[in-house]
Amino acid sequence: MNVNQHTPMASPYGQPQPGYNHPGYAPLDGGYPAPYAPYNGPASAYQPGAQPQDYSPFTSFPSKAVAATPVSDLSSPLDLGPARGPPTSGAPPVSAPQQYNQYSHSQGDMPNGPPPMTQAPNRHPVSQPYSQGAVNMTGSQSSYPQHHGPPPTMHQVTNQMTGMQINSGPPTPAGPGYAPPHSSQLPISTAYSAAPSPAYTQAPPPASSAPTQPPPPSGPATSQQYYGGPMPPSQQPFNSSVPPAAQQPFTSSAQPPPPSQQNFPPSSFSGPVPPPSQAPAPPVSPPQQSFPPTQPHFASAPPPSSQPAFISGPPPHAQGSFQPRAPPPSSQPGPFPPPGPPSTFSPPGQYPGPMPPQQQPPPSQPSPYHSGPSPPRAQMPPTSMAQSNHLPPGPQGQQCPPGPQQQPPSQPGMQGGYPPQQNGAFGQVRGPQPGYAGPYPGQPNYGAPAPAPAPAPAPAAQKRLDPDSIPSPIQVIEDDRAKSTEPFTTGVRGQAPPLVTTNFQVKDQGSASPRFIRCTAYNMPCTADMAKQSQVPLAAVIKPLATLPPDETPPYLVDHGEGGPIRCNRCKAYMCPYMQFIEGGRRFQCGFCSCVTDVPQHYFQHLDHTGKRVDCYDRPELSLGSYEFLATVDYCKNNKLPQPPAYIFLIDVSYNAVKSGMVNIVCQELKTLLDYLPRENPETDSVVRVGFVTYNKVLHFYNVKSSLAQPQMLVVSDVSDMFVPLLDGFLVNVTESRLVIESLLDQIPEMFADTRETETVFGPVIQAGLEALKAADCAGKLFVFHTSLPIAEAPGKLKNREDKKLIGTDKEKSLFQPQAGFYNTLAKECVAQGCCVDLFLFPNTFVDVATLAVVPVSTGGSVYKYTYFQAPSDQERFLNDLRRDVQKLVGFDAVMRVRTSTGIRATDFYGSFFMSNTTDVELAGLDCDKAVTVEFKHDDKLSEETGALMQCAVLYTSCSGQRRLRVHNMAVNCCSQLADLYRNCETDTIINFFSKYAFRGVLTNQTKAVRDTLINQCAQILACYRKNCASPSSAGQLILPECMKLLPVYLNCVLKSDVLLPGADVSLDDRAYLRQLISGMDVSETHVFFYPRLLPLIKLESESLPMAVRDSEERLSKGGVYILETGLHLFLWVGASVQQELLLNIFGTPSFSQIDPSMANLPELDNPFSQRLREIIESFRAQRPRYMKLMVVKQEDKAELIFRHFLVEDKSASGGASYVDFLCHMHKEIRQLLS
Repeated sequence: MNVNQHTPMASPYGQPQPGYNHPGYAPLDGGYPAPYAPYNGPASAYQPGAQPQDYSPFTSFPSKAVAATPVSDLSSPLDLGPARGPPTSGAPPVSAPQQYNQYSHSQGDMPNGPPPMTQAPNRHPVSQPYSQGAVNMTGSQSSYPQHHGPPPTMHQVTNQMTGMQINSGPPTPAGPGYAPPHSSQLPISTAYSAAPSPAYTQAPPPASSAPTQPPPPSGPATSQQYYGGPMPPSQQPFNSSVPPAAQQPFTSSAQPPPPSQQNFPPSSFSGPVPPPSQAPAPPVSPPQQSFPPTQPHFASAPPPSSQPAFISGPPPHAQGSFQPRAPPPSSQPGPFPPPGPPSTFSPPGQYPGPMPPQQQPPPSQPSPYHSGPSPPRAQMPPTSMAQSNHLPPGPQGQQCPPGPQQQPPSQPGMQGGYPPQQNGAFGQVRGPQPGYAGPYPGQPNYGAPAPAPAPAPAPAAQKRLDPDSIPSPIQVIEDDRAKSTEPFTTGVRGQAPPLVTTNFQVKDQGSASPRFIRCTAYNMPCTADMAKQSQVPLAAVIKPLATLPPDETPPYLVDHGEGGPIRCNRCKAYMCPYMQFIEGGRRFQCGFCSCVTDVPQHYFQHLDHTGKRVDCYDRPELSLGSYEFLATVDYCKNNKLPQPPAYIFLIDVSYNAVKSGMVNIVCQELKTLLDYLPRENPETDSVVRVGFVTYNKVLHFYNVKSSLAQPQMLVVSDVSDMFVPLLDGFLVNVTESRLVIESLLDQIPEMFADTRETETVFGPVIQAGLEALKAADCAGKLFVFHTSLPIAEAPGKLKNREDKKLIGTDKEKSLFQPQAGFYNTLAKECVAQGCCVDLFLFPNTFVDVATLAVVPVSTGGSVYKYTYFQAPSDQERFLNDLRRDVQKLVGFDAVMRVRTSTGIRATDFYGSFFMSNTTDVELAGLDCDKAVTVEFKHDDKLSEETGALMQCAVLYTSCSGQRRLRVHNMAVNCCSQLADLYRNCETDTIINFFSKYAFRGVLTNQTKAVRDTLINQCAQILACYRKNCASPSSAGQLILPECMKLLPVYLNCVLKSDVLLPGADVSLDDRAYLRQLISGMDVSETHVFFYPRLLPLIKLESESLPMAVRDSEERLSKGGVYILETGLHLFLWVGASVQQELLLNIFGTPSFSQIDPSMANLPELDNPFSQRLREIIESFRAQRPRYMKLMVVKQEDKAELIFRHFLVEDKSASGGASYVDFLCHMHKEIRQLLS
């Protein structure tokens, strides 16, 4: 059995196990080190795995089409060995359990044994050649001295855990050659390519199915290596001991069985089971290594056929390399920083081993895996991919592992491409464990602590999953782009669209464009029981007024005259392509409720021989998925046509607002911005009227009637009973009153220049705008520019309630709830009037965003926050946001309803809106950036023949004052087989749903409980797939559905977000701000927010962007420059040893020390590189609804802590797990569910 398996599991989240305190580890729940500790190297607890070069920050989820082949399996028990700190003196005491890495060891239970071959994963042939020697990540570390430097640090420990390969089983039959793609893609259930999606239907082909292929003959057993092989004894303790429940942060996971139990029955391991005692045994001195179990694992039982392949070969050194891993090269994925200097970044260049991945791969490279030839490997078969990727060369003689770019050489007999993985599992294949042939003891213990003699190093060697062997978002994104060359036509029911990270053209042929609606599953389960069994959320993210690219036609406007739109008599669904005309065209049967309705005489048309109306293609509502109807007076409030909307600007003129420069900037900008108010026809003037108010403790209204020579101010000091002191002259037409308005805007900054008033009100300000709209009997928008907590005596007065002591307690949820019910009542009144509120905040201290944002969020408005606003550096971002907010098209007084066909119904809604009943989503304002996420539940059975239909209808008033109905229709397939469900899901949309579900959950639950719920649901989704769809394989393998192989990495990003796991420096306002912001995001925005886009700026000659790399410090090269985009932030990271030529091209200075990190914009230099870089930055900004301010980050500067927060595959300062550790934790959770 694998030793690893036995290893005691660490607590899933890194709770310390008794015994060691690793410096780097902290319990997930919060015990981690301070948020941004000085950067001394990769996070100590885990070395962030390097991302494969090609990893693109954006990764999108793998395309769902892929077969659900088991993907990777962490075959090894993924033992993520326990992480340990650098040993202080020698090997850790046997008994001491190590602190469990966050996730890392939870894996311990996985068997290391190679997964049975049977499951061979299908691989893409394309993947790089498999490197023969898989590293035994788990295996003990070799005793060899590690080349790398100082004793392993905590990280290394982690590494060692990581070392286990996820997938490391014997090579999959699929192809020995299958090495996990380096960086990017992991073979995942993908046994990958192999499994045809169809295979899915039945179950995906077992990964092992590949087994048919003979294992690579020589392939070292390694491929089989389980992650890492047995852990060194010391590590083992992690696994072995069951983490205390407490430790396991995840509720979902059951506690691991006591160590003794932990040993899995032999069956679970591919190999023989080591005696329990061994495995579990606490770490002994390194020499013990406890490997023996491992070896027995191999030795004693022949590995499953696939394994044998590994076995046959000598263990690849590479495996050993793991050991070298002790100090993983920085670039290397190892979780821990190389033992060597912690310095965080070692520049990739420094990596001992292969070049840093980043640098290596050419930006364009598709995937590291394929991309380069692997460097020659030491003769050993390539070890696990990881190693090959970039482990430092192991003493084993393996050569330095190829850089991430390079692929490991293919093993003989393997198909070129991926290292053999077991069953499509990912993980690097482990090379045979060194010394495989013999019991482990003889072998170097890779990953095991070094023998006693060299204890220090030993710890270093830790097995760790090779980050390049686990699914790479970048690879998935690149693969999707490569195959999405044709326009996406929406006429095929249940066809999943390209990922949000892919540029594609849409042709509407009867279903709504994915720009309007994206679903979590395009194959809905036929029954509620099946949906409950899979736990896959059934939801749609709807962006009703989304902006389309110039090459796509906006929805047509259809006018059916005084009778209004044609609708079903029973369910009131609007005419659409799913209505079936019968009786020669005189009646139609509703596709939603099956009711038959008479066709009005004026709408009658004959049918052709196929039963379609002869005018079908002339009518948008009969042939397209999205269109608009002109609404009649019956669809208007109070049965009268609406007035054009009004925009009211309410400006805080208290001391802070004036001193920061905000008042002056707003007044100057409005003089020109009023020429750009929204309009339907660019040729005409906007019909939107405007009004102005200033305030501090009292309110000042301005009469700007066109007949006046000068504006007049009227002051309302009784804020407890707000009223508007003038009707005529407050809301005016810009063109008519331009001179008076400009005079007012010039005078406001002068009038309040010497103010000493510091207190402000807030509730009465919104009441004033609301009363003005009521008096004018129109809908509209309030633009409120506010600076401080409203503490002046008035309705809605607030107190400072920021209390860091409540974080992590039962009372933390109260901090996300509004402190006063006043604003909920006010929001309801605003929605009734169609008064939308956009709030621009300029706080220097706590302003209680959770309370102030209630009205903007409930009315469909937006909140913008500029903390510590300073005109020189923040003016550009604020003005760009303001310009876009004023100019963008918006619908007022909107009501949205989602209708579905019989069998399912919309049950829950997430976003910025108000609901007074269970079906109608009310939005005082709905703009082109707002998305609503809708969850569906079964209320009956669905049929595979008819599929499921949904129709989203939005009734709104356009900015020209026209009442319209926008209709989006969507048809998805239904399935009775779980494999079909798992074959057609979209992970990016699932993550959008989960993030909104979780961020709403913090209002009523502790954040830890919310995180546990997410982890549990994710584990259930993947366990259901493993149990019902994947081919049988060793329990040590982690098998993921092809289209969900990125679910763990993305979910981990949500779990580590500031809302759910804040660092010490994250304020309550920041968390409340992000919470409300994400609630209205669409799929593309949540994707880049949770998994930022990181691009190396090496060559920018071509029109195409450089290939992204994975979000990990290991991917950064000291000699490189990188741009990172999150949708809200834009960073330009500059390595300390960048060439002078590059610095001159970008900054106009030859010296790194002369770069000014405070610059807000890059200098406009006359060279192609500078011009292209500035074009890229502008294109990124144009794609996002909010302006991203550029922040220049110099390596090892203090600002780097902020930048590193977004390297989401690494361990976070707030205690969030690294991707590798979380994957191991998920594997453990899945195994517990299956057992």
